[in-house]
Amino acid sequence: MFQNLLVATDCTDGLHRLLQCLPALQAGGVKKILFLHGVPLEQESMLPHVDRAKVLQAEALLTLPPQSPAELAVQVEIPSGQPIPTILEAIKTHRPDLLVLGMPIRSLLNEKLFGSTTVTLLQEVNIPLLVLRPQLLLTLSQEELALRCQHLFHSLLLPYDGTDSACALVQRIRQQVHPTSTLATLVLCWVIDGERLSADQRTEQLQQCQHLLAQEAVQLLELGLEVKTEVRWGNPVTETLAAAQDFDVRGIVISSPHVGKLWELSIPSFSGEILRRSWHPVLFFPPDRNP
Repeated sequence: MFQNLLVATDCTDGLHRLLQCLPALQAGGVKKILFLHGVPLEQESMLPHVDRAKVLQAEALLTLPPQSPAELAVQVEIPSGQPIPTILEAIKTHRPDLLVLGMPIRSLLNEKLFGSTTVTLLQEVNIPLLVLRPQLLLTLSQEELALRCQHLFHSLLLPYDGTDSACALVQRIRQQVHPTSTLATLVLCWVIDGERLSADQRTEQLQQCQHLLAQEAVQLLELGLEVKTEVRWGNPVTETLAAAQDFDVRGIVISSPHVGKLWELSIPSFSGEILRRSWHPVLFFPPDRNP
């Protein structure tokens, strides 16, 4: 699906281990990859200056392996500066089609109290983001991680509810499918919170959802994808996470203009909760920000 990756790592999130998975990434369709680590300027003296000790530590950790696939262009950059401006500048310069970040599972309150580079970038960038869990990156064996990298986008789950935003997200996925795409299976999952519905209303609602899912599936099948549809009852976040496990997908696809907004403290968004709670990789497509 994506061929030009920007991997932004803080050197503690496990993303540096992807340097040992270059053949697997290349087999998964990646043609170009940039590993980026921004080192904040040292502020101990009157004039901020380059923190040479941390730069050297990063260089040691982000060393290119002796042998890399000839078909894969690999770069490592370790500029001095704060993470967010450094990442935004790299996106502007290198024009990747996917930004890869590490984000630990955390609560919304912790996110608001201590900040989150990932959530801030969700509101700034106009390219898709892939969010991976450091807890998994750091505990998988190298062999397991390589297998994950090779099939990074083999199967995805897309939460669907018939809204314009859900239809737009399906369209974004369609645009990513090309002859060499590694995406093979897409699961469309519609979760209905139907506690207050009567039995007849539940039956009618189920039929409506199945009909709309079938319409979306037809267009996706034309692209050569295997499409699975599922209608569930219950809490949308809980059931979506459960469906991702049941269908054995590689990641969950979301999009929302509301993630990270201040009002989320009182009304958490669905996409925000998936981003914070999912152990599966989360592929985030930024919404259209044109007025």
